[in-house]
Amino acid sequence: MKKRISLIVLATTVMVSVLSACGGNGGNAGTSSQGEGGSKQTKTLRFATWDTGDALKIEQDIAKKFESAHPGTKVQVEAYADGFDQKLAAGFGAANPPDVMYMWDFPTYHQSLEPLDSYADKDPDLKIDDFYKGLFNYGKIGDTLYGIPAGFTTRVVYYNKKLFDAAGVPYPKDGWTWAQFQEIAQKLTDKSKRQYGFGVRAENDTYDLQGFVWSNGSSFISPDGKSIDGYMNSKETAEAIQMFGDMVKNGSAVLTGGKGQQSGDDIFKAGKIAMWESGIWPLESFKQAGIDVGTVEMPAFPGKPVKGVLAESALSIAKDSKQKDLAWEFVKFYVSNDSIKMRVADLPVRQSVVTELKKDQDPLYKPFYTMLERSSDTPAFLLNPKWNEVNRQLSAGVEAVMHGANAQEVLNQAVKDSERYLK
Repeated sequence: MKKRISLIVLATTVMVSVLSACGGNGGNAGTSSQGEGGSKQTKTLRFATWDTGDALKIEQDIAKKFESAHPGTKVQVEAYADGFDQKLAAGFGAANPPDVMYMWDFPTYHQSLEPLDSYADKDPDLKIDDFYKGLFNYGKIGDTLYGIPAGFTTRVVYYNKKLFDAAGVPYPKDGWTWAQFQEIAQKLTDKSKRQYGFGVRAENDTYDLQGFVWSNGSSFISPDGKSIDGYMNSKETAEAIQMFGDMVKNGSAVLTGGKGQQSGDDIFKAGKIAMWESGIWPLESFKQAGIDVGTVEMPAFPGKPVKGVLAESALSIAKDSKQKDLAWEFVKFYVSNDSIKMRVADLPVRQSVVTELKKDQDPLYKPFYTMLERSSDTPAFLLNPKWNEVNRQLSAGVEAVMHGANAQEVLNQAVKDSERYLK
């Protein structure tokens, strides 16, 4: 799933000169050149990404390697950055989408995507059994597969070992509880130093909050996707969200990322919060900042199993693509072992790569894979096509809780304001 694209838009504009060749190319975009041996056609494959910066550079390098392995092919990497959804929708609307694209919002776009079951099932080169099986659930609508997993992250608790050592507090361990988490946050708060035990997002992505809600035995929506009353406003859902609001109230946590506030990543790098919850994205920057960082799986509610939530990026092929076989070859290349090892902004989707790189044995990375085993619940947006409308009310309610409102009250109101969208 697309997560937190940089505010700096880096757009790659590639000018393609299209010259007519005798006989054409069956509608494929491309350039042609005339030599002594006759006409030679160069096929142009368009690949849209939401990434910027170093991640984009790596994707461009993967595209060049694909070109080398497929003479006569040019991969046009289109960096949509913050405008990804708008540009993609415009391309679909004009029947001129990129051939291959990053994808996460399958409920919105699946009708414009090529079903991939026949490709995946019949192509042994994909080595589909090497992927972590649960990742395919996020690329399906019903029983139809529309996306091949390219990268993912689960969410863990980061902790600053230096701050723990200074306070004489033992490092947290897998199997800990939310009560222990809150006790540790209190011990690691020193307001004279403007240091807090935890950072709470002022503006939360409700998608990420689902892991906490599932862990407390509830969800935002019923399993059949038809009801939110008794789910989104259940006692368990309210408890999970209220916990973070209460930590801000009692001073063991500080709000991050709101207006005039630094991001949680930056405050953690500054050594002013001892614990921070996130995916894999900030880990390299924490290392570069010199933070002696550890990771641990999410805490548990009393007597309940810990549940995780995935953020996944997948590759899809446009239904309107005129070169679907070539597009499939690029998808396979992009999720091959060598390409996966080039990409460091998310976690490897292949078990063989994880084993080779010993990621599942590295203390920093192991909790992410432990949480992957716990990430079997289906996110709300995959259960109801009108979830975006419902989520507006939910997001506003959650934000109010972080600023002091009562979770049960605002969630009851959010349900009342949202039920009309499910009829």
